[in-house]
Amino acid sequence: MATEVCSVVLAAGEGTRLRPLTETVPKALCPIGNVPLLELALGRLTALGFTGPARVAVNAWHLADQVVTAVGDRAHLSVEPGPRPLGTAGGLGALRDWIDGRGVLVGNADAYLAGGDLAPLLDGWDGTEVRMLGTPGPPYQFGRYRFAGYSLLPWHRIRDLPAEPAELVRPVWRVAEATGELAVVPYPGRYLDTGTPGDYLAANLDVAGPAGRIVAPDASVTGDVRHSVVGAGAVVRGRVENAVVWPGGYVGPDEYLTGAIRYGRDGTVTAAPDKGVPE
Repeated sequence: MATEVCSVVLAAGEGTRLRPLTETVPKALCPIGNVPLLELALGRLTALGFTGPARVAVNAWHLADQVVTAVGDRAHLSVEPGPRPLGTAGGLGALRDWIDGRGVLVGNADAYLAGGDLAPLLDGWDGTEVRMLGTPGPPYQFGRYRFAGYSLLPWHRIRDLPAEPAELVRPVWRVAEATGELAVVPYPGRYLDTGTPGDYLAANLDVAGPAGRIVAPDASVTGDVRHSVVGAGAVVRGRVENAVVWPGGYVGPDEYLTGAIRYGRDGTVTAAPDKGVPE
């Protein structure tokens, strides 16, 4: 790969489908296996050699102060102004001066990936074609694939993007597809966008494993926890199965929490099995 490449993690979204979880926590900081999604994304980039504010950027809008604090000095920060986020295309437009002629590996903070890596997106890239990570199966978006959270974009496809609300699909991906300059790189592992309660729960349970559980060291558990994730400072007195208890969450002695996310004292977001929760 001769072309210089930087990386951008898109973390500005409101996470409306995950409400009320995202009313006080930005979607990018929602935990998967007790690790915030943003940390997982930055870890993937670090594994590829993308580190520091010269090579990694993160955008923020919803509850931006929390994202800024979480990132610190590890990346360049782009805090978007205005009444709504700029979207995937507008977010890159706002970063034009920082990108400054480079190619961009851009990823959604809410992408959960397991069982593979991002290196094939970069291998042999000549700086001209648009590459997209894809996973086979419906909903079919690009041939027999659906988008799997990451794409590699040449400078000439992003240099004219305005810093206005817009998504990448029309001005970049579909245009490149129409001219034969879009290549889908198959992802061999598991991908979930974690944007719905079902997929968010499924990602947590995937990390826990078929018969495992993840319990934070400072959680207090006297109940029964099976195939679940229990966060920092959580208290579990009842039964938890195929579920997530957020940091600081509480499950009472007479409760049976299953197929759901518990936040706070009694807040519950349910996720039906047909949305991705293993039986």
